[in-house]
This record gives sequence, C-alpha cells and structure tokens, in this order.
Amino acid sequence: MSTRQARWAPDDLGGKVPLTRPVRRVVSLVPSLTESVALTRPELLVGATEWCTHPADLAVERVRGTKNPNVRRIIELAPDLVLCNQEENRRRDVERLRDAGIPVWVTRIESVDAAFAALTRMFTVALGLERPGWLDAAERAWAAPAPAPARRAVIPIWRDPWMVVGRDTFTADVAARLGLDLVHAAHPDRYPRLTAAELTRDVELAVLPDEPYVFTESDGPDAFPGIPVALVAGRDLTWYGPSLTAARATLSAQLAAATVR
Repeated sequence: MSTRQARWAPDDLGGKVPLTRPVRRVVSLVPSLTESVALTRPELLVGATEWCTHPADLAVERVRGTKNPNVRRIIELAPDLVLCNQEENRRRDVERLRDAGIPVWVTRIESVDAAFAALTRMFTVALGLERPGWLDAAERAWAAPAPAPARRAVIPIWRDPWMVVGRDTFTADVAARLGLDLVHAAHPDRYPRLTAAELTRDVELAVLPDEPYVFTESDGPDAFPGIPVALVAGRDLTWYGPSLTAARATLSAQLAAATVR
C-alpha cells in the first residue's frame, strides 16, 4: 500500500477506505465514474473497463468489464484508488482488491439526488479534489419540477426475455423527473421480467434505450403496436456523470416527439 496514506474515510456503503494524498493513480470500474474523472482530472486515470466508452478518446489500459474485471492486472497497476458502484460491480471483486491492499471506494446511486451526493463525496473526500463545475451545472439542470400530468410509461432494458426498469433505481428517478409514471414500479423486483402481455398493459408511452439492449427502429417498436415510442440514448437514461448536464433537455425533447412506429 502507498506510503502516502494519510487517513481513512467511509465510502457510500460505510466501508472504511484508506485514502492517499495526493491521489495520482485511479482505476475506474464504472463507465459513469470513468467519464466523470476523465472530464475533471484525466491525468489520474490509469485503467478503466471496456464499457467505459466516454470520452471517446480515452486512452487508458482496459481491465475487462464491470462484472469480470482483471483483478490481477488492477493490482499490478498499483492504483491509489479503485472506483466502484454497488449495483454495477461485484462484491467479491471489491473484496479481492481490498484483500490485496488496494483501496476501493464504492458508490451507491439509486436516484438523481443520490448521484449528486455520491459524486460530490467521490471528488471531495475520496479524490481530495474540488467539486467540479459540471456537477453544479447538472444539478441546476435537474432542479425544476417534473412536468404534469405524468404519462404511464415502460422502459425496457432487455428483450427475450423482456426486462424493464422498476422501483428504487436511478433510471426510475430520472423517469419520474421527466414526467413519467412507470407502470411496473410497484413490482417487487427492481428490474422485473415480463410477458409480452404485461409489457404493454396500461402503457401510454414506451421508451427504448440503446443499452444495455440495443433497441432500434427495427427491433423494439414492433412490440408496442399503437403505442408511441421514443428511441433514446441509454447513456442519457442510466449514466450519472457529465451526461446529466444535457440529458434532461435531450430526453424531454425526445419524449415529446414520440410517435407510433
């Protein structure tokens, strides 16, 4: 472990994380967090996952995916800090890294407000930096109340089997702030699996993102006959980094322009 270790601080799950000052080497295992650091202090990043696609010119070593990171290689990179997320990464990978003496900061983000709080703590506490200006701009962009009346909507994330956004998720909160009432929000599962009949029942609008399943004009709208469909970027719906600055305006315009395909 680095001899520059200065103190300990709890991450979003309460885990005590040894923090070094200054932080010089960061590995991020979450696309949103990778983009956040890359926009703010790109020289800190030494590793990221293959799913970290923004910014497009990010030139750091790839350490496989969010669910199957190359733990051995991450240890070899000797980062001062590894950035993870409770939902996107596996606990056993976090534990393996910590057992090897690598500090790991785990975020928990289940709403837009939680994203602002978690990112603020990540920058100011974990990384020892100032809160970035783009985060202030993003918070302003989402400050206005949701439009009314709400439209009953569904947001699929997978097909065969159909899986949709449900309760207690970041995307569900984004949807609510856009004036959408998710039909399946009362389901006990956070990402319910549905039959074709359940998928469209009582739905007034279908919002189809391009990730994790790549819905397109020819793959997705066919399942919603007679129902307006909006095809949107998954990054605008599910990423909680710099994309939040423009996501609300972009998504609002796309929802307003939804049509029967």
